[in-house]
Amino acid sequence: MKRLSRSRQERFVALYGSFTIDYSPATLLIFTTMTVSFSYDKPKVLQALRYHFLSRKEIRLMIILVNVFAIVSAALFYLKKILPFAFLVSSFLWFVLMITFWFILPGVIYRKAATFRDHFTMNFEDKGFTLGNERGSRSWEWKALSTYLETPHFFHLYFDSRSFFLVPKIAFSDEQRSEMRDLLRVKVPRS
Repeated sequence: MKRLSRSRQERFVALYGSFTIDYSPATLLIFTTMTVSFSYDKPKVLQALRYHFLSRKEIRLMIILVNVFAIVSAALFYLKKILPFAFLVSSFLWFVLMITFWFILPGVIYRKAATFRDHFTMNFEDKGFTLGNERGSRSWEWKALSTYLETPHFFHLYFDSRSFFLVPKIAFSDEQRSEMRDLLRVKVPRS
């Protein structure tokens, strides 16, 4: 652990609200390094990919529009204002959309990405993080991340809206998980 600089303490206050700052050497400690190793579990990765797809604004908008169309066509069909064909089309669209985003897309992405079959080690530091496997490693500064998302089994670290990395929460101890949340909260904008 190390002491935050005065400017970091002031940024911390700006982010989390005002409180009295004691500038003595024992105040405001921040984590220095944390290393985790992990592999992926297929069912959990598929669930994380579903979260990813359903968290996208354009997909949520499309789901809302299809649901509204289905509800309106069901109501109009009930009131005998339209033929059954429109109701069947809206129901078919709804089923296709749900099956696509819930089963097909996550399965295709999982099968195509060799990433989910590798074993990784990640090192998190104050300046950035490093990802490595048996073939090599790569480092990034925190500013390379555009946002992050926490789901039940993963931290999703987004480089942009379509490029992200899943870090399994099971790789962290309870204390490390809490430190990771704090680190992400300070270093990366939240979606």
